[in-house]
Amino acid sequence: MYLDEYKRWLAAELEDADLKPELAKIEGNDDEIKDRFAVALKFGTAGLRGVLGAGTNRMNIYVVRQATQGLANWVKTQGGTQTVAISYDSRLKSDIFAKTAAGVLAANGIKVRIYDALMPVPALSFATRYYNCNAGIMVTASHNPAKYNGYKAYGPDGCQMTDDAAAIVYDEIQKTDVLTGAKYISFAEGVEQGLIRFVGDDCKKALYDAIEARQVRPGLCKTAGLKLVYSPLNGSGLVPVTHVLNDMGITDITIVPEQEYPNGYFTTCSYPNPEIFEALKLGLNLATETGADLMLATDPDADRVGIAMKCPDGSYELVSGNEMGVLLLDYICAGRIEKGTMPKNPVAVKSIVSTPLADAVAKHYGVEMRNVLTGFKWIGDQIANLEAAGEVDRFIFGFEESYGYLAGPYVRDKDAIIGSMLICEMAAYYRSIGSSIKQRLEEIYAQYGRYLNKVDSFEFPGLTGMEKMASIMQKLRDQPLTELAGHKVVKVTDYKKPEETGLPAANVLIYTLENGATVVVRPSGTEPKIKTYFTTLGKDLAEAQAQKDALAAAIEPILK
Repeated sequence: MYLDEYKRWLAAELEDADLKPELAKIEGNDDEIKDRFAVALKFGTAGLRGVLGAGTNRMNIYVVRQATQGLANWVKTQGGTQTVAISYDSRLKSDIFAKTAAGVLAANGIKVRIYDALMPVPALSFATRYYNCNAGIMVTASHNPAKYNGYKAYGPDGCQMTDDAAAIVYDEIQKTDVLTGAKYISFAEGVEQGLIRFVGDDCKKALYDAIEARQVRPGLCKTAGLKLVYSPLNGSGLVPVTHVLNDMGITDITIVPEQEYPNGYFTTCSYPNPEIFEALKLGLNLATETGADLMLATDPDADRVGIAMKCPDGSYELVSGNEMGVLLLDYICAGRIEKGTMPKNPVAVKSIVSTPLADAVAKHYGVEMRNVLTGFKWIGDQIANLEAAGEVDRFIFGFEESYGYLAGPYVRDKDAIIGSMLICEMAAYYRSIGSSIKQRLEEIYAQYGRYLNKVDSFEFPGLTGMEKMASIMQKLRDQPLTELAGHKVVKVTDYKKPEETGLPAANVLIYTLENGATVVVRPSGTEPKIKTYFTTLGKDLAEAQAQKDALAAAIEPILK
C-alpha cells in the first residue's frame, strides 16, 4: 500500500522542487519509504505537526492543501462570514504553507485575511475574532526543532478548534486525495479575485491597544529605567513585543543580535524553546555584559515567554513557568486591588498540571481559581463561558506551567506579547520600590511554603512509539500504584472519568501521596513523550528537591 503511494508521488508532477530529489534518494529503502507513506499526519485539536519533507507523514504543500480542503468543507457548513484568518511564523516554508492554505480557501470561495508578514499566535487569535471569521490558521510548529513545521486550526472564538469540529475536519480530510483532491488557485489569483486580503493596520492597532490596556500600573515604566535584554529566538516576536514595550516606555532594550531576525534554521539553538537553558544562553551572556535587570525570550510563534531575573549578587536565575505564573498572579492581584481596578468576583484559570501554589495565592486575594485540562483552549473555554454570561471582565489571568500566560479576554490563546509587557512592568515596579522579582519570589515562598514543581519527559520515537505510550498508560490503570518512594498513594484521579472529575475526558493520571506531594502522568498531545509533573512542598528547597528526586527515581522504571 505505502509502496504504491510512494510510486504515485514519484510519478507525479510535484510543484515543490525539494520533494522530487528526496523521493528519488530513498528509492529502494523500505524503512524510509514506510516512515513517510505508511501513515498520514493526523489532524487533531492541535492541527498538524510533523517533519518537513515528501510523503503523507510529512509537512509539505500537498498535506497542507489536503488539510485546508478539509477545513474549507467544514467552513462551508457554518454560515457566518465565510472568512478565515491566516498567520505564520519564521519556520522553514511557513510563508509558503500560509499562502498555499489561502489559495485552497479562495478556490473554495472562502474569503481570507492573511498577515502581510510573520505574526505570532495571539495576533492570529485576535484577527480571527476581529474579522468575525469562521476559523483561523496559524502555520507554526511552536518550539520544535527546525526540521518541523505545523498547522494550528482555530475556531470562530479565536480558541484552538474544538474536538467536535476537528473530528469533522479530519473526516473531510480523509475524503480528500492528498495530491489531487484539493481545489486550488494561486495566491496572486486569489488576491486578484478579491478573495484574499491582507490584515489591515486597524486590526494590528486594535491588538496593541487591547494589550496595552491591561497594564496594571500605566505610566510606571516611563520613569523606571528598566534595562532589558530580549531574544525573539529568530521567531515572530520581535516586531510586536518591542512595539508594545516601546509604547509603555521601555526603550533600553538590547536585542540578542544572532537571534534578532527570522531564521527558520534556528542555528543558535537547536530547540528554540524558552523553557530550555541552551535557548537562553546567548541572551544570558549579553545580560551579564550589559548588566541588564532582566532577560526575556519568546518562542518562534511568540505565544510563550521565558525569563532570567537578575539576583542581588549580580547573577541571573531562570524563572520557571510555574514561578512566573504565581509572580504574575500575585502582581496583578495586588496591583489591581491597590489601583481599584479589580473586578467583582475575579476569576483566574490554570491547568491541572500547574502549581497548587497559585491556588493558595488566589485564595489570599479572594480570587476564584479554576483548574482545567492541559491545553490553553480550556482556559479560553472558561473565558468564553464568562463572556456568554455577560461577565467576561471577571477574568484577570490564566496560565500554564509551560510558560503560557494571558491577562485579558481579547484573545483566546496564550500570549507572549502581554506576558512580556507584564513581566517588564512587574520588574520595573519592584525595582522602583527597591525590591526585585527575586526578592518577591522569596517572600511568596516564605508566606506560602517552599513549593517545587518539576517536569520530566520520556521519549518514545518511531512508528511504535504511540503504541508503547498507550500500553504504559493502560498498565497504570490496570495495576494502580499504591506507593511511590515509600509514600502511600492516598488518591488516584483518572481524568478519563469525567463523571469523577467534572472535566472532559483526558488521558491524565494524578497521584496524591500521603505527604501532600503529587505526581501527574500525561502523554504529550503534540510529541511522542510521556510527561511526569512533580509537586513537592518542603521546609526549604533542598528538602523539596530531595522529595522530587526520590519520586522521579521511583516512577522512572515504570515509564520505560
